[in-house]
Amino acid sequence: MAEILQKDGTWVFDGDALRLTPGRDKNVSLFRKALGELVIPLGALAGVSFEQGKRSGRLRLRLRDGADPLLHATGGRLTEPHDPYQLTVDADRYGVAEYFVDEVRNALLLDQVPTDPVTQYLLPGPAVPLSVSAGDGTAGFDGEHIRLEWNWKTEDAKAAAGSRTFSVSDIVAVEWQPAAGLENGHLRFTVRHAPTKAPPKYDPNAVELWGFKKDPLMALVAAAVQARLPHPARPAALDVRPRHDVRPETPSPPVASAEDGHDALLRRLRELGELHRTGVLTDEEFTMAKRAILKRM
Repeated sequence: MAEILQKDGTWVFDGDALRLTPGRDKNVSLFRKALGELVIPLGALAGVSFEQGKRSGRLRLRLRDGADPLLHATGGRLTEPHDPYQLTVDADRYGVAEYFVDEVRNALLLDQVPTDPVTQYLLPGPAVPLSVSAGDGTAGFDGEHIRLEWNWKTEDAKAAAGSRTFSVSDIVAVEWQPAAGLENGHLRFTVRHAPTKAPPKYDPNAVELWGFKKDPLMALVAAAVQARLPHPARPAALDVRPRHDVRPETPSPPVASAEDGHDALLRRLRELGELHRTGVLTDEEFTMAKRAILKRM
C-alpha cells in the first residue's frame, strides 16, 4: 500500500483503487470539501505524474476519457484549487510522492490497464440529494428530478415563469460553465423537445453564475445528473442501465486457485523479460514491473 498525507488531502493506493480524501486545511476549496472522498478504480486511470517545484510539487492523476461524469460535465473547466485529481506536495515529501507514482505505474503495467476511452462511467458521480444556491437561483437534484428555483436577483421575466422541475428522462444534456473575466457562467439543462437559445440570464432552464465562491458547487449538480444520462460514447438505445443505478457494470472476476495465480505471474514475468530483451521496456521500467510482480508472489 502507498500513502501520502498532505494539508491538501490524503491519497491512498491499495493496489486496486486510489482513495482521495480532501484535507481539512482552511485553504482546501469548498468544492473539494463538498465533493468528499473519491474512490478511483485502477481501471479508470490512464496515468499518474509528479512535478517538482522549488517549494512544493504536484501529484496529478489522468483518468481515461469517459470514465468520470464530473470531468465530462465540467469539460476540464475546473480550475486548479477545485480539481480533485491534483495534490500539492511539500518539498520534504518528494520521496514519498515518487514512491507513490512508482506503485501506481507498476500496478497499471502489471494489470495491463489500457489508456483508451471507455464506453461507460467507472465512477458514480457526486452523492445525491444535492441542493446548491448560487448566482440567480437554486438547483436541487434527488437522483430522479431536477428542480430550479429563483431568487430576488433573477431577471423578472425568468422569475415570472416560476420554479422548474424536470425528470432525468427529459434531459438531453447538461452543461456547467464557470464565469471567466467579464463573461458570466451558467448551469444549463437541455430539455427534450424544448430547446432554447436564450442567454442564461433569460433561460428558464439555466442558472446564471457570476463568479462567486459557491459557483463551482453547481458543477456537483451537473455531474450528478450527467452520471444518470446515457454515456456520450454509447447510443441511448444501447444504454440499458436502470436510472437509479449508476454503479459501474463490472463483471465478477473468475475464481482462481493460488497455483493458477502463481503460474499467471510467472507467465507475466516471462512476457516482461521478452519485452525488455526486444527494447520495448527500458531497464528502469522492467525493474519496476518485475519488482511489482515479485511482491505479489
